[in-house]
Amino acid sequence: MKYQAVAMAAVVALSAGVTFAGAGDSGHAHGARKAGAAKEQKPWGVAGDARRARTIEVAMTDNMRFTPDRIQVRQGETIRFVVRNKGKMLHEMVLGTKASLDEHAAMMAKFPGMEHDEPHMTHVKAGARQEIVWNFNRPGEFQYACLIPGHYQAGMVGNITVVPAGTSTARN
Repeated sequence: MKYQAVAMAAVVALSAGVTFAGAGDSGHAHGARKAGAAKEQKPWGVAGDARRARTIEVAMTDNMRFTPDRIQVRQGETIRFVVRNKGKMLHEMVLGTKASLDEHAAMMAKFPGMEHDEPHMTHVKAGARQEIVWNFNRPGEFQYACLIPGHYQAGMVGNITVVPAGTSTARN
């Protein structure tokens, strides 16, 4: 019965774009994204084109915080997040809805060694930087978080407000 539960969890994770292969020294890695892969529409948008992006720098620290922790964008806008890890431990940035982040965090707690590669997430080693390029083509309230076990639970979360096209925004 235990093996059936593990197998079912693996099927669920694989359907969400997750694998359980070894992941280097951190036990958590993201592989190279496939060139030309189809862009999957998510409730919070779709992978963007870096040539049309506005850049927003986001810092992550070992006090389990993002700076900035609130971002506002206009519907249809593409953002290049330049994500810098200013800490001494591995952190990640994952875009999503509160529900999707809660679900992913629970999966990470059960399977901390899982690997995943999606355009709406990146892991960043200490002192390094990575990028996410995302088109926010749907209005709403979304989040970004570090889902490494313990980090999300410690409050490592930021908020993204996507205002409808034609609405003025306070630019970040």
